[in-house]
Amino acid sequence: MLLPTHLLDHLAPTAADPRPVLLAVAGPTAVGKTALTVALAQQLGTEIISADSRQFFREMSIGTAKPTAEEMQGVPHHFVDSHSITQEYSAGRFATDAEALLARLFAQHAVVIATGGSGLYLQALTDGLDELPAVPAAVRQQLQHELQTLGLPPLVAELARTDPTAYARLDLQNQQRVLRALEVTRGTGRPFSSFHKGPAAVAATAAGRPFRVVKVALSRDREALYQRIDQRVMHMLAAGLLAEVEALLPFRRHQALQTVGYQELFGYLDGSYDYAEAVRLLQRNTRHYAKRQLTWLRRDAAYTWVELGNGYLF
Repeated sequence: MLLPTHLLDHLAPTAADPRPVLLAVAGPTAVGKTALTVALAQQLGTEIISADSRQFFREMSIGTAKPTAEEMQGVPHHFVDSHSITQEYSAGRFATDAEALLARLFAQHAVVIATGGSGLYLQALTDGLDELPAVPAAVRQQLQHELQTLGLPPLVAELARTDPTAYARLDLQNQQRVLRALEVTRGTGRPFSSFHKGPAAVAATAAGRPFRVVKVALSRDREALYQRIDQRVMHMLAAGLLAEVEALLPFRRHQALQTVGYQELFGYLDGSYDYAEAVRLLQRNTRHYAKRQLTWLRRDAAYTWVELGNGYLF
């Protein structure tokens, strides 16, 4: 069985709501999203939209666990290798592009699958983005100066003090997201999280769309997930992750590379620590990242949770 029967039944259009369905499948890194969504797509005869903010980029493959042609098994995947690392690609732009694609896909399929571990990008597609106020350029420039002179940790500490909700939700290793939250907080005097769409606004967005969203979140026993993460890291290294990171050194300031899987090996290449320490940091930081992904997802009550390895495949 791929998913509980009641969830699969929920994908069918009804007389009350005949709209096609966007099935959003989320979950932490290494939980098994690729294998399950490919099998689901084959069962449903449909296609997959990747909402992973790093798999867009052609130059980043091993460190992003980008699905291989073999893993895709002939199922069309959209927004994989769609951009170059030299291009910026925001969550808002992705949502706009993905909605335009959905209009075409729904002409052929009653259900389309969207999947990824990047909560912000998947949320932008399923719920729409929050409406944030304009921020004075001086605030942005001051924060950039502080980042360059003091580093990220003091800014993360400020976010923890001024907006604990955003601190708990955001990827704290993502410099741009931390800076954006502090820009809004400093620029408006209100916590960044206070601009987050409430349930009523999300419901209004959903009601006005030409498709219905069904959200599924995947999980595993924690120790089993952590073991899969450690094994994946070793597999990535054996597959040539270090060489991939070396090739990306000229682009190391790009936002997509300010993330787990790349920063640890940049540090090794800089001579900050030895290879064994780089491996330890890769495994530890990936486990921490998975924990943050789960925290993000659990704040959205619309997700139905499925624990893999508990009577379900994969």
